[in-house]
Formats: sequence, C-alpha cells, structure tokens
Amino acid sequence: MINPPARILIVVALFLITITGCENSLTEIKKISTDIDATVETAENIEILYSTDAHVRARLTSKELKRFVTRKPYLEFNKGVSVTFFDEQLIQSSKLTAGYGRVDEQTNEMIAKNNVEVLTSKNEKLNTEELIWDSKNKKIYSEQFVTIQTKDEIIYGDGIEANEDMTNYKIKKIRGTISLKDDPLKNN
Repeated sequence: MINPPARILIVVALFLITITGCENSLTEIKKISTDIDATVETAENIEILYSTDAHVRARLTSKELKRFVTRKPYLEFNKGVSVTFFDEQLIQSSKLTAGYGRVDEQTNEMIAKNNVEVLTSKNEKLNTEELIWDSKNKKIYSEQFVTIQTKDEIIYGDGIEANEDMTNYKIKKIRGTISLKDDPLKNN
C-alpha cells in the first residue's frame, strides 16, 4: 500500500509530465492558423498591366489566377503565365512564358517555373526551369541551369543575371558554347 505523501508525489509527477508533453510554439500555431484562414480569390483569363511613371512596362496574362489573401499575400498561376515586356515606345522587347508562376504581392517579385522561356526582340532565346523577375529593379535572374541561343551560338551555364529585356546579361558559370556558324573546314 502506497502512503498518502507518496500518492501526492506520483500524481504531481504525472501532471507535470502531461503538461510538458503537450507544448506547441506560438510560431507553429500562427503558421497553422494562417494557412487555414487563407482566403483564395480565383479569376480566369486575366491580364495585369505593370507600369511606372505612367508608362506600361509589362503585360502579364494567364488562363487562371489564384490570389491567396494571407499575412504575406501572393498570386499563383497554376495554368501557365506569360509576361510581355515593352520599351518606352510600347514596342515589345521580350516575352517570358512558363508553366507556373507565383508573385509576392509585397515585393512584386515573380518566380516562374517549369519550362521557362524568354524570347527577345533580337530572336535570342533563354531556357531554364526557374527564373525570378524583380519588377522593381527591372531584372531577371536564376541560379539554375540555363541555355541561351543566339543566331551565332548556343551557350550553356549555371545561373544568369539580366535586365528584363535581355539586352544585357551575364551567365554566372559558363559550361560551354556551341558555334552555329558555318564550319570553315566544310568549304575546302
């Protein structure tokens, strides 16, 4: 038979074990409640114009837009996205297409994924699996494998930084190039 002071000690010990075993951090609770409380707005066949200083800089189109209204609101384009960039005279300077896109509404930064392609007005083509468009700084960049095809060569590399019309770009780590010009040995 257990004496009364020992019983109290056992009950208190079990109570303390139960309390410490059921603990959630405040950040975990906020994250779960934010995900659950998110409002989703959906639109089809959308067009969004981006402008600065009363000049249209880009036109974004998609078959479907989902806007998630959370503490960090964002737009999601699950059915593909296309962004056409314009110069000051409203002439198309480049066009970005991707199978998926996501725009952070606070920073206006877009992540494009899945078969990303940028075609320039000079018929140069960039291909990658992920590209980030920073609309505030008018830049595009990636850390992923990229391929750029010009009229003279194909360049392979890892990572790229460029202005949004691709008139000025830098491949971070070039893996190789293939010349598309005629081979001088074939003419002999």
